[in-house]
Amino acid sequence: MSQTSAPVQSASTSQSPAADELPQPARLDDVKGWFRPVDQLLFDWFLAHQRDQEHAGDLLELGAYMGKSAIFLGSYLREGEEFTVCDLWDSPAPDASNSAEMDRSYATLTRRAFEANYLSFHDELPTLVQAPTSVISSRVRAGSCRFVHIDASHLYEHVQGDIEAAEELLTPEGVVVFDDFRAEHCPGVAAAVWGAVATAGLRPVCITGTKLYGTWGDPEKAREALLGWLETRTDLWHGVEEVAGAPLVRIDGRKAVAPAHPASRHRPAAVAPAPAAVPEQRPAPATARRRPSLVRRVARDLLPPLLTRALRRALRG
Repeated sequence: MSQTSAPVQSASTSQSPAADELPQPARLDDVKGWFRPVDQLLFDWFLAHQRDQEHAGDLLELGAYMGKSAIFLGSYLREGEEFTVCDLWDSPAPDASNSAEMDRSYATLTRRAFEANYLSFHDELPTLVQAPTSVISSRVRAGSCRFVHIDASHLYEHVQGDIEAAEELLTPEGVVVFDDFRAEHCPGVAAAVWGAVATAGLRPVCITGTKLYGTWGDPEKAREALLGWLETRTDLWHGVEEVAGAPLVRIDGRKAVAPAHPASRHRPAAVAPAPAAVPEQRPAPATARRRPSLVRRVARDLLPPLLTRALRRALRG
């Protein structure tokens, strides 16, 4: 979480967990946090669309918690690009309201836990800025980011600052994603985001139950491509509404099937399937002995043995 100004710390504090208490997630779902399958699908789609359009640029996340979405984002980093994550982690909050928010919602948050989670899935950490998000414009080059995910403070004035930073740091076609833009416990996020739509040129592309995806560039091509992809998905419902004079894609992802996740180094070794059981072979039934004919039975019972043998030879002949 973030905001305004506070000392920057590069090392974790004494409140960090001991080494033997650090998380070792075997899969992404083991990492604490909120990152729904529908938004995983949309992160994947937007980032893949940028790749297909040869849209280069850096990645940025403001507010990381335990790293769930950061781990996912790190899988889309390409050669020559940089991924920056900004969070207060163990640093003191810069003001009383932000401090109260962190104590209430993020009491267990530590940088070491984030690092342990991230390195469970990737070989190297992203660039970490342990500071309020208000410093991010001095740490990331203007116009360098193609994708910015904002999930930091929920306080109105702080979200306003994050929006201004995102507009400065994004490329012309870059995408910004706002978390909790409609949650009832985050009215400050909603006010700041929709205020930017109304007065600061932010152009929404689509919304899910928890996130708004937008740009300060032209959203038309991305929207058309997104609608084409949505038509192929049987696990997502979508509709288009007119909002602030432009189409807005609304997506219901309650049945969404998550995309492939990055693999953890702590995942259990694949268990070889047990050999298929060989069905028990039943012995072939013995050939039934043919019952003697009536003539043979009468000859055996009534005639002397000598005549019986002669009769048998005659019958065989």
